[in-house]
Amino acid sequence: MNYINTYIETHKDRFLDELFGLIRIPSISSEKERKEDMVKAAEYWKKSIREAGADKAEVLPTKGNPVVYGEKIIDPSLPTVLVYGHYDVMPVDPLDLWESPPFKPEVRNGKIYARGADDDKGQAFMQAKAFELMVKTNTLPCNVKFMIEGEEEIGSPNLEAFCIEHREMLKSDIILVSDTGMISMDCPSVTIGLRGLAYMEVELTGPDHDLHSGLFGGAVANPANVLTKLVASLTDENGRITIPGFYDDVVVISDDERKLMAQAPFDEEEYKKSIDVAALDGEAGYTTRERTGIRPSLDVNGIWGGYQGEGSKTVLPSKAYAKISMRLVPNQDHLKISELFEKHVLSIAPDTVKVKVRALHGGQAYVSPIDTPGYLAASKAMEATFGKVPVPVRSGGSIPIISTFEQVLGVKSILLGFGLETDACHSPNENYPLENFFRGIETIPYFFKYFAELSK
Repeated sequence: MNYINTYIETHKDRFLDELFGLIRIPSISSEKERKEDMVKAAEYWKKSIREAGADKAEVLPTKGNPVVYGEKIIDPSLPTVLVYGHYDVMPVDPLDLWESPPFKPEVRNGKIYARGADDDKGQAFMQAKAFELMVKTNTLPCNVKFMIEGEEEIGSPNLEAFCIEHREMLKSDIILVSDTGMISMDCPSVTIGLRGLAYMEVELTGPDHDLHSGLFGGAVANPANVLTKLVASLTDENGRITIPGFYDDVVVISDDERKLMAQAPFDEEEYKKSIDVAALDGEAGYTTRERTGIRPSLDVNGIWGGYQGEGSKTVLPSKAYAKISMRLVPNQDHLKISELFEKHVLSIAPDTVKVKVRALHGGQAYVSPIDTPGYLAASKAMEATFGKVPVPVRSGGSIPIISTFEQVLGVKSILLGFGLETDACHSPNENYPLENFFRGIETIPYFFKYFAELSK
């Protein structure tokens, strides 16, 4: 299939220019003032899908940000692949840690640096360009549908209703997603599992206004002090979560599966070096890969209260807040975990403060079998371009809508991602190697070819 590399080489500069146009749109779904940018990004995707060769492309409304839908039906009797991605991105804070402006993509040392370079503009755009390649070279072997949403980074609150409303339109045989990573370019992998998510916010209130810390300190409970103690108590000295009932539904992985996971190469020293830490931490009795793949976790994503400006202001704050995420494994229900979390926090908080707990968003864990046409097609596609059979892995990340797709649309998803742990997704200086971007465009047509053959 030499035509694939020939097409990519001929159009690679244009591919990057078009991707950069998308990246320049600051489509941050969590910021209300970005509504116009969300629509602008959706319209950009509509234009991209149409120009790539779709017979139909439109921007459809939801109660939140719009969904882009496109399709090319070459023969109703052939298999249909539904491509899913998202055009929204995470906030850029802290801005001062970026080495270049987050929405002005820049190539340095063979990598694209920008917010969304990997997650998910760079990876999703590979799907559009691979689709274009197949259309323009008359090699498209399947029907293709696109569903690109604008709320994945805030938990896809309106996509389930969209899927229910448009269930017939979204009918497919497999959902193809490029929003995950792989072990390395030397050790390709296909993600077969995602952790679920329960994302919470805790608000503590003490006095009805900030107080002078000299006049009131030691006499009135400080919500920030109380919050730090409360949060610290949510895990014990062995890294286990202390919420009663939290582990009741956790599936214990067999020794055989743990041995299979251990076969994937992992350099602990290189891992530590890549994130500049001296030592690793986590639940006792499990390896680093197991801690992020088959075990649940609890982390503070943000904690604040009181004066945070320059210099000093000696106040005892009225309020303190924390945002906390719990990554879940198969069989753990995010709604149940959210309820357990709230019940526990309310039970351990002292009566010196008032407590509010809110569930912000969440989703179930997801596992895909490795004996389906979808997985086998992904494996064969990776082998065709990397020269090695990929390793099946479970990711520590979450894409809550993936489990919803299976429940609502009755279709499995294949997570064919090309990101790396060093891509700094969700962090300052997010990046995506050019090699991965173009290798993804090269690999995706092979997936379509093998899926069409294996689905006969």
